[in-house]
Amino acid sequence: MIEIVSGAQVLFLTAVLLTACAAKLVVREEPAPAGDEWLLKLRRNRRLAVAVALAEGGLGLALLVSAHPAVRIAVAAWFAAATWVVGELLNRRPDAGCGCFGGLSTARVGRRGLLRAAGCTVAAIASLHASGDGLAIAAGAPAMTGLLVATELALLVMLSPELGALLDRYRAIVPCEARPSPLAETYQTLHASSDWREHRSALRSTEPVDVWREGCWRLLAYPARIGDEELEIVFAVSTEQRHRAVRVALVESETEDSGPTPFRPVLA
Repeated sequence: MIEIVSGAQVLFLTAVLLTACAAKLVVREEPAPAGDEWLLKLRRNRRLAVAVALAEGGLGLALLVSAHPAVRIAVAAWFAAATWVVGELLNRRPDAGCGCFGGLSTARVGRRGLLRAAGCTVAAIASLHASGDGLAIAAGAPAMTGLLVATELALLVMLSPELGALLDRYRAIVPCEARPSPLAETYQTLHASSDWREHRSALRSTEPVDVWREGCWRLLAYPARIGDEELEIVFAVSTEQRHRAVRVALVESETEDSGPTPFRPVLA
């Protein structure tokens, strides 16, 4: 039974590595915005993404043709490192996406992503006990091995937001100007952004005094104080279906002499 479980992990990890390699090469990520954190810039560097993809592809092919312990140890170390990276992103930039499957992995990093990476690490450790290479295991595998691999792949898909992102690419995309964008979605994007963290301490209230929508952006105005100056910090949050961005501007507060503030409707 141990041999069946270990052999299944070799086939499972081969599928994961080759899929991740193909996704990174085919689906590009958007470059990190200027001034963003080094961790995000490093992860979204295209040359690094290609190098990571080739390394994953090489490890996947090595699992297929070699049963050498060094290959299995390298795969285990790779997934352990990936788990650490996902954990860092979860703590520091959960809004950035993990990039595990290239441009498909733009969804917010959550505990499911960390669990997925940790599960692959456990599978890699379990594969150390397999006696043959991937091709030999696939050729002589009993039905139980195939069932176990299929079950693990199904669990992986359940933990992965990338499937939804892939399906979105083949659906009719609603223009961002007309796309329904709930306020809850806007707040989630805003509160996870680096701009919010940077200006949060200057806000006098975490509730906006005005919210309105213009084209592909929802704007939220917050009262703020910087030094002795009363200001409004206006955050612009994209209403795009994917890759929602956040921009920020500081404007002077309305005064009694400046006349009434024009009506700006709240649009959901």
